[in-house]
Amino acid sequence: MSELVTGEAVALELRPAKLPSRALAVLLDLAAAVTVYVVVSIALVAATASLDPAAQTAISLALFLLLLVGVPMAVETLSHGRSLGKMACGLRVVRDDGGPIRFRHALVRGLIGVIEILMTMGVVACIASLVSSRGRRLGDVFAGTLVVRERLPVGPVGSVPPPPPWLAGRFSGLDLSAVPDGLWLAVRQYLTRMGQLDPRVGHAMAERLAADLADRTGAPVPQGVPAPAYLAAVVQERQVRDARRAFGHGAGGAAAVGGRPAGPAGPAGAYAPPPVHRPAPPTAYPSGPAHSAGPAGPSVPPVPAAPVSPPPPAEGPSTGFVPPA
Repeated sequence: MSELVTGEAVALELRPAKLPSRALAVLLDLAAAVTVYVVVSIALVAATASLDPAAQTAISLALFLLLLVGVPMAVETLSHGRSLGKMACGLRVVRDDGGPIRFRHALVRGLIGVIEILMTMGVVACIASLVSSRGRRLGDVFAGTLVVRERLPVGPVGSVPPPPPWLAGRFSGLDLSAVPDGLWLAVRQYLTRMGQLDPRVGHAMAERLAADLADRTGAPVPQGVPAPAYLAAVVQERQVRDARRAFGHGAGGAAAVGGRPAGPAGPAGAYAPPPVHRPAPPTAYPSGPAHSAGPAGPSVPPVPAAPVSPPPPAEGPSTGFVPPA
């Protein structure tokens, strides 16, 4: 299950950014950079008024490259793909495999961005983004990066959708003790985010999770039950068992033993294990006739005729006593 919680999960949970949101982020970045460039240029012109025009031109060119090219590359590298405009629009630059970008990725994107964004007024970048199925511009193609959306316009995340009503209580006989916590976490993450996944990717992931869950429980997935519905029903069954274990009673007033209804009090058609009868703990002394205490004082214990060896130990708690010799 470790392969489900890797950089691949970042690509599955996030969607590629579209052209309008990317254009807005670029405009915000350019507005901030141009504002800083104008302010610094005015201060620099006042400070270098005594220099010759060639020196002023060289300083202006260096300032342009520093503020409009170098600073954005440094910001994207240090923030792992988030500039000021991307943070405002909920975007992030990641690698093709979903991992964070490094300086070489930001360097390639920045250098090519000078040509396709600054020199052509963004025309080349817009055309490339419209042609690409993932909305990538030329800088992303050469750098091996992708701009994805971090904030999705979906409902509240974190609640597991309920299973179909016809699956309620059907899996109350499953043994869930061998299911590890990592598999439960992967199933919950899939159920809470399956609406954000591509249908083919989501179906393949549901099949894998259902197969892993069936291997752990020892019972195959019932025929005709879709994998997402099976996962939701099993997760709901675990939540019901946790609630019974916490409150001490199940539905119908039946006591819960290990999170499972005891006896025939479970749902109709579900397997309910029979009660286990444990033998009584061994007694340390042989049984004898009872002697009641008289009015004159306490009773006197009988003297055994011969030493009797203790019975063989059975399952159950030990009394802690030693039989007489």
